[in-house]
Amino acid sequence: MIQIKTDDEIVLMRAAGLVVGRTLEALAAAVAPGVTTGELDALAESTIRSAGAVPSFLGYRPHPSIPPFPGSICASVNDEIVHGIPGQRVLRDGDIVSIDCGAILAGWHGDAAVTVGVGTVSEMARELMRVTETSMWHGLAAARLGGRLTDISHAVESYARSQGDYGVVEEYGGHGIGTEMHQEPHLLNYGRPGRGPTLRKGLALAVEPMLTTGSRHTQELDDGWTVSTVDGGLSAHFEHTVAVTERGPWVLTALDGGAQRLAALGVTAAT
Repeated sequence: MIQIKTDDEIVLMRAAGLVVGRTLEALAAAVAPGVTTGELDALAESTIRSAGAVPSFLGYRPHPSIPPFPGSICASVNDEIVHGIPGQRVLRDGDIVSIDCGAILAGWHGDAAVTVGVGTVSEMARELMRVTETSMWHGLAAARLGGRLTDISHAVESYARSQGDYGVVEEYGGHGIGTEMHQEPHLLNYGRPGRGPTLRKGLALAVEPMLTTGSRHTQELDDGWTVSTVDGGLSAHFEHTVAVTERGPWVLTALDGGAQRLAALGVTAAT
């Protein structure tokens, strides 16, 4: 079932979202050549716990056949799309790393991701990151009261397609979020508008496009978690949690509630 939150519950989700947003801010600042993904993971856990929250990902197990996730973040480097396990991997100049982070505070989840360049990255990598992040903001701008779920999907895909021949990953997408990290509805990053559930006040969604420089097709690695491109192409991933309100989208994991980026798209954020 789709979970609809009260105004007070959305405020609690905002508190969890701010923990995630501040943690990602600290992690992005810490990314540099020579840093390991395990060091980023340790920083994430410390930052989340110091805010009185609990990492959402640590020990997460969606099915008994899958081993519990061993990190507080997903750290996916270069051709890795999502669910990369943090560890001894050393970040090198020119890499890009997707950092996905979740936190639970007072029983409510926040979930967001950024992709960060390590040192000096290629123009292709910079453009991939720009297009992926901007496609996410177009999706967030479409999270308006009375719309339909695939209005968001269509906005993400339309912008991505307008910018070049990027692969739009189809096997993974966004989701509802609240008292669990993953809830209904599943949110595709492609498709026609005007379909799916109505966007109601109190609905919270994680909007998270994943784009590649090559094939959109994916493969799961032997660790049971990491998903990569099939052709070695680069991948970028951005995510924010957004609430549908009467005053417009409220981006719960953005430190300013989404005000600046939504304003640039002609949309007023419900900060």
